[in-house]
Amino acid sequence: RAPMTLDTVFWYASMTKALVATAAMQLVEQGRVALDEPIGSVLPSLASPEVLDGFDANGTPMVRPAKRPITLRHLLTHTSGYGYDIWNKAVERYMRENHIPLLVDCKLSSLAQPLVADPGEKWEYGISIDWAGQVVEAVSGLSLEDYLREHLFAPLGMHDTAFLIKPAWRERLADVHRRQADGSLIPIEHEISQQPEFFMGGGGIYGTAGDYASYIQMLLNDGRAKDGTVVLKPDTVELMGQNSIGDIKAGVLTSVLKDLANDTDFFPGMPQKWGLSFLLNTSDSPNGRSAGSMTWAGLANTYFWVDRYRSIGGVIMTQILPFGDPITLKLYEGFERGLYFGPSKPS
Repeated sequence: RAPMTLDTVFWYASMTKALVATAAMQLVEQGRVALDEPIGSVLPSLASPEVLDGFDANGTPMVRPAKRPITLRHLLTHTSGYGYDIWNKAVERYMRENHIPLLVDCKLSSLAQPLVADPGEKWEYGISIDWAGQVVEAVSGLSLEDYLREHLFAPLGMHDTAFLIKPAWRERLADVHRRQADGSLIPIEHEISQQPEFFMGGGGIYGTAGDYASYIQMLLNDGRAKDGTVVLKPDTVELMGQNSIGDIKAGVLTSVLKDLANDTDFFPGMPQKWGLSFLLNTSDSPNGRSAGSMTWAGLANTYFWVDRYRSIGGVIMTQILPFGDPITLKLYEGFERGLYFGPSKPS
């Protein structure tokens, strides 16, 4: 394979979430959908959510009606109650025993999961942004692919970013690799379905590092693209970077599927919050990042952050499983530290 270049195409994985949240917030700006109204009025599938309360002695799932409706804010903050099989044992068991397709297969039945917490009560990382993508489609009347291309990617010049891999990208598409115990890497077959029943708003987009940097630059520029085009209002960008979960704790993930992810805590010992839809550090980080910066990552060890207080942002791309790869994290930390302190800062 050819070496990576600036136009190498990567699977963004969960870095997709911020892009889809941005699309949803554009529709909120326009008054076409509300953050705090029951989203069942837009998506009837979410009108009567049920919560999984465990399994009985026979292994039958025990479900009950949720205590309150799901809102778009719940979806964008991962407080809807939806989980992921990677990070939640009950979800993993439910999906396995009920033969629910994996999300990467992009089958609508992949979303047929109960909640594992009542809406608004807990930060539970999961398929919420996949549902937010369905909201964007229902409100706009466009597919998620078409909406993002027209209203986000085109204004930002992100011409190498999409759910569907273009034939011309194949020669510069990075293979996904798995880290071995000896530190070596082996390529594996891993690709999001290119014949999707739904566009996977939680993690289905492919693109380049440069394209994602254009998105980061827009957030640093109060919602404006490089050519001055308004993508988001400044007040919306500000809102997206504010704590939207109150006293609820966010950010710490314990892996269930160790071949896909390691346990993860981006800021050990620090309270972490969630915006719309970014992880927020509540104190300055040792690597220089300001308190209140916006960040997230993707399963194949892709990472980004946006520090609007110091006008610094960055993105780093690999295609390595499992998530939370220590070698990649060390590289990421050094990259960030170098931007803030210069290359001479000791590690």
